[in-house]
Amino acid sequence: MVAISLPDGSVRNYEGPVTALKVAEDIGPGLAKAALACKVDGALWDLTRPIDRDASLAIVTAKDPEALELIRHDAAHIMAEAVQELYPGTQVTIGPAIENGYYYDFARDEPFTPDDLAKIEQRMLEIVERNEPIVREEWDRDEAIAYFEKIGETYKAEIIRDLPATETITVYRQGEWLDLCRGPHLPSTGKLPKAFKVMKLAGAYWRGDSRNEMLQRIYGTAWGTDKQLKEYLTMLEEAEKRDHRRLGRELDLFHMQEEAQGSVFWHPYGWTLYRKLQQYMRERLEASGYVEVNTPQLVDRVLWERSGHWEKFRENMFTAQTEDERTLAIKPMNCPCHVQIFNQGIKSYRDLPLRMAEFGACSRYEPSGALHGLMRVRAFTQDDAHIFCTEDQITSETQDFCALLLSVYQDLGFTEVRVKFSDRPAVRAGSDETWDKAEAALKEATEAAGLEWTLNPGEGAFYGPKLEFVLRDAIGRDWQCGTLQVDFVLPERLGAEYVGEDGNRHRPVMLHRAILGSFERFIGILIENYAGKFPLWLSPVQAVVTTITQDGDDYARRVLHELKAAGIRAELDLRNEKINYKVREHSLRKVPFIVAIGKREAEEGTVAVRRLGDNKQEVLALKDFVATLKAESAMPGRPSLAVAAE
Repeated sequence: MVAISLPDGSVRNYEGPVTALKVAEDIGPGLAKAALACKVDGALWDLTRPIDRDASLAIVTAKDPEALELIRHDAAHIMAEAVQELYPGTQVTIGPAIENGYYYDFARDEPFTPDDLAKIEQRMLEIVERNEPIVREEWDRDEAIAYFEKIGETYKAEIIRDLPATETITVYRQGEWLDLCRGPHLPSTGKLPKAFKVMKLAGAYWRGDSRNEMLQRIYGTAWGTDKQLKEYLTMLEEAEKRDHRRLGRELDLFHMQEEAQGSVFWHPYGWTLYRKLQQYMRERLEASGYVEVNTPQLVDRVLWERSGHWEKFRENMFTAQTEDERTLAIKPMNCPCHVQIFNQGIKSYRDLPLRMAEFGACSRYEPSGALHGLMRVRAFTQDDAHIFCTEDQITSETQDFCALLLSVYQDLGFTEVRVKFSDRPAVRAGSDETWDKAEAALKEATEAAGLEWTLNPGEGAFYGPKLEFVLRDAIGRDWQCGTLQVDFVLPERLGAEYVGEDGNRHRPVMLHRAILGSFERFIGILIENYAGKFPLWLSPVQAVVTTITQDGDDYARRVLHELKAAGIRAELDLRNEKINYKVREHSLRKVPFIVAIGKREAEEGTVAVRRLGDNKQEVLALKDFVATLKAESAMPGRPSLAVAAE
């Protein structure tokens, strides 16, 4: 007898093993038709897999969050079947569902072309129409290896050999085609919505190792409905228009070149943007009780060995060898150096919390294939800080930090923020007891801060659990930026101590925290979020004063002087060009205010002002315009700072 407990609290009893599909059919034909998979005691299963024990059961339909990953995983398998039908001799390797879609890596001597993608997508549609049943099978390990080697699928055979001896080998048969896979899958190919598209080609090393063979990766996207697919494709089109690399060139912000891979050449306008963002962050941190420090770029490997970073991050460090055979590393992060400052002199519990901030220039070796404009670089500056505190202060410091972070994001135009809680990774420093304490402390602090979070299992730092703050931009993309990590390990490794109220020595807790992450990447996000139309306070050039006729040249110089005297970043355009040409050019540069000066404005002491994106022109007295522009360009956060100072 098998008892099946349903979400509504009812229980259905069966004489022997039963499938979820049978249970769905018993509940009603509508549910059976809508069913895509099931959850047995919380684990995702195929509908046709027998349940041979008492269990809780929930039927998964297209409305459930789990459905989208199933759809994408099946799309990957259907794409692999299509490829092998169209191009016999191609080996399939690995094909997971990923965010917004799926991919599959193929081993094929001849390269795929963009024309092939259209053929593959068409064949996928045909396979969906064939409505091939998808059946789970359990195979003997040795027989599975022999089978895949016999048909020339050497990569699949290698995967099976590397699986743990205790793992059940499962194969999914899709009509006459089959693939090694853990599953689960939809009941048939006909259940896959036709809301998918084969997107692009890329290269990928087998198992992500550059020492292995280069494979051909085909990416696709898959959604539950045509509407969702169209919305996603529209978002991609908008993202292409906002690409920070293109806008960086057009707005003359920065460039990158082969001779300095992964490093940024900031142009005057881009560096102005960078400095304004840094100035804003510096003022917010100072008002929040942080002290700013600066630490060396080159540090002996001995310190990195003591901290544990040498073992964990050695392959990502740039190093230099001195004549006396010392190995120095260009710092990839600031944490160990901040502990060295903390360790100077005796610290008391009265000195805590100590909030130590640094706009730290760091360098990490990223593979050249992973570099992507400002978003993935080798040389970057973190808005880094470490809070040294007692265990009792973890909650209050977390609350204060989260409030600061959300306030900064709001000032910068991001109001949707999600929080992920990343717990202990498989490879980590510190005992399980230490991790239990750190995770419990961070969870308690996060709840006290009033933040809802989702679990991101196994993604904590090697020395402690962390919160990851994910913000959503203007076109719906998510960016993981800020982090907060609770660390009991590094203070122990590097000998950090303070004298407690009891007169004894204690280890401080170290909270690693960042808000922007890196200035380079965050500026890339800002460029794309605003499509280059920055808020006035951040805009590299806030106003351009341009003349209609030469009669206004002298007055235009006076207007420029008044604006600059008020702290406005303004430029002068006295070129002998038509005013419409000038307006269009400066609009393309996304200058927030274009000030037109002619003979009348010079005589009356006025300015004709056009705001970016507005076809209307407003005539104002020069004094009023300067006052308006000064007020509108004020850096956010400053009014509250003034109140706090009072």
